[in-house]
Amino acid sequence: MQIGPHALRNNLFVAPMAGVSDRPFRKLCRRFGAGLAVSEMVSARPELRQSAKTQRRLDHEGEPAPLAVQIAGADPQMMADAARYGAARGAQIIDINMGCPAKKVCSAAAGSALLRDEALVGRILEAVVRATDVPVTLKFRTGWDAGNRNALRVARIAEDAGIRMLTLHGRTRACGFAGRAEYDTIREVKRASRLPVVANGDIRSPEQARRVLEYTGADGVMIGRAAHGRPWIFREIAHYLATGRRHPGPLVREAHDAVLQHLHELYSLHGSDAGVKVARKHVHWYTSGLAGAAGFRQELNGLETCEAQLAAVDRFFERLAQSGDRLRQEEELPE
Repeated sequence: MQIGPHALRNNLFVAPMAGVSDRPFRKLCRRFGAGLAVSEMVSARPELRQSAKTQRRLDHEGEPAPLAVQIAGADPQMMADAARYGAARGAQIIDINMGCPAKKVCSAAAGSALLRDEALVGRILEAVVRATDVPVTLKFRTGWDAGNRNALRVARIAEDAGIRMLTLHGRTRACGFAGRAEYDTIREVKRASRLPVVANGDIRSPEQARRVLEYTGADGVMIGRAAHGRPWIFREIAHYLATGRRHPGPLVREAHDAVLQHLHELYSLHGSDAGVKVARKHVHWYTSGLAGAAGFRQELNGLETCEAQLAAVDRFFERLAQSGDRLRQEEELPE
């Protein structure tokens, strides 16, 4: 795929997920085959720009290009300023968040709340596109609720504003993450738009990725929750799309090395104390569906230092290696 001047290695995208897709997670997903990984959303509010959270989210040290930063807000001028700030910090693609359903975001009239005001959508998109020379993309939902699906109109507004790519989650804001994503709206948008369209929502397996691509005609797929603890899902999808056959999955030692790399980078980015806390949820995801995971998770929750976490992870994966070379993970994907 191509986004402006940037040629991507493939059409597989890592979703921007607050509290998950930080730099260590993005780098690992890219290592396992993702074509692009979008940062956690960065608030457009200028008073938050120097906060530790914003600075971490704009930290791309060692990350492969192109670097994509997502911004969120409801004021066109603030969003334009945020785009310029992000580009000055190295962002090569700016993504606009009009998809987040979180109450905290929507109560500030940002995220998917913007879909209720199409005129404001247009002003924000135009302001951000004018603000910087880097390509601007848009992530949004099918509408505010089932009675107000306006993705086709928003897609036309985006095209007129100069947006370079659309990512559409097949749920309304009212859905949150409940129920099943629908792909009819994504297919309609793809048929009506000249822009590249990326399908998002409930893509949890290589087979589902191919079905969604074939049904919608989308140019790519974005993976979110299915990548929790499974960064190799991108390699598995790419292999299946290319060959029609399932990838055998990671070797135990390969998964072990990936988890250790992830933990070391989490400790480095967040600091030891916060890093231990952030690491727990990732290790829980990595061990989901694996033999002995329940007892291991209970042990992990009581560990308070980086050294203790790393030693416990080593013991867990060394036991797994005694049972076979390949990671045999029964999928416990989110509902």
